[in-house]
Amino acid sequence: MKKLINDVENVVKEQLEGMALAHPELKVNYDPYYVVRADAPVKGKVAIVSGGGSGHEPMHGGFVGKGMLDGACPGEVFTSPTPDQMYECAKAVESGEGVLFMVKNYTGDVMNFEAAAELVAAEGIKVQNILIDDDVAVKDSLYTAGRRGVGTTVLAEKIVGAAADAGYDLEKCSDLCRKVNQYGRSFGVALTSCTVPAAGKPTFELAENEVEMGIGIHGEPGIERTPLKSVDEMTQYAAEQIIDDPSYSRTVREWNGSEWEDKKLTDEPFAKGDKVIAFVNSMGGTPVSELYAVYRKLDEVCKAKGISIVRNLIGPYITSLEMQGFSITLLKADDEILKFWDAPAKTPGLTW
Repeated sequence: MKKLINDVENVVKEQLEGMALAHPELKVNYDPYYVVRADAPVKGKVAIVSGGGSGHEPMHGGFVGKGMLDGACPGEVFTSPTPDQMYECAKAVESGEGVLFMVKNYTGDVMNFEAAAELVAAEGIKVQNILIDDDVAVKDSLYTAGRRGVGTTVLAEKIVGAAADAGYDLEKCSDLCRKVNQYGRSFGVALTSCTVPAAGKPTFELAENEVEMGIGIHGEPGIERTPLKSVDEMTQYAAEQIIDDPSYSRTVREWNGSEWEDKKLTDEPFAKGDKVIAFVNSMGGTPVSELYAVYRKLDEVCKAKGISIVRNLIGPYITSLEMQGFSITLLKADDEILKFWDAPAKTPGLTW
C-alpha cells in the first residue's frame, strides 16, 4: 500500500489540520471532529449540516462555506461520524432558524443522524433529517436498507445551501432537499478498487480486464462484473440504468417536531422532454480528461432519449479514495432548482 500518510491512526486528524491551515475561512474542531464556516452561526439563516466517513473528499468538508454547507462532520475513513459530532456541529452553526441534516442512506449514518436530531431537538432547536437515496444500482446492500446515497448529495448541498442563504426557512429547505433527492438518480462504475489505510489492502479485487458496474462510494460491490468495455459502452450502460429506471417507492422517517413519522415517497422516472443537470464524477483516480469522454457519450445518450442537459458538473467531487472509475448523476431541473444551482458559492471544493 502506497499512501501519503504518517500513522494510520492520525490520518483524518492530520488531513483536517492541513485543511484548517489552507482555509482560514473555515473553523476545524478536533474533539469531536467537525468543520464549520468561520463566520458561523449566520444570523437569520437555516443551518445546513451534512457528514459521513472521510475518504470522499472534497465531500463533505470541502463544501462548507457560503452558498453550501454551514457545517460538516467527518468520520474516520469510510466510517460514519458519531452523534456527538453532529450534535456539537449543529450547536456551533445554529442561529435560531433551525438545522437541516442531509443524510446519505447508509445504516450507520442514518442511525447516528437520527440520534443527533433527537439530541438537538431536546435543546429546543428546530431540526429535520432528509435522506439522500439516489443510487439506482441497488435497492438493498450490506450498508443500506434501500438505495445508497451518492452523487445527488453534492447537488443537494449546492442547491439547498443556496436556498438557505437566500432566506428559505427550515420547512422550505427540507421540501427542496426532498425534491432534489427525488429528482436525482446515480450510477457508478469501478475500474479498480481502493485501499482503506487501516485495512492496508484493496477493498475488492478486479482483474486487469474487468470492471465493476454499479459500485458504491465505499467500494461496495456492484450489480455486475464484466470484461473491460470501451468508454462509450460503459457510459451508455450507466446512463441507461439511470434514464430507464422505473418508478421507485419507499418509506422514510422524518422528524415532526416531537417524534419520528413515516413518510411514503415515490420517485417518478425520467421522461422525454425533461431538462437535467448532468454530474460526471471521478471516483478519485480517474483524470478529468477521461470524464470528458464520458460526458461526450452521456450527452449523446440523453439526446437520443429526448432529455436536455441544461447544466453540468464534471470532476472529482464525491470520491472513493484513489479508486479509478466514474459515476453519473442526472437531476431533473425545474426553475427553482436552476435558480439555486446558478447562485454563487464559495467553498474549498466548489466555487462559482
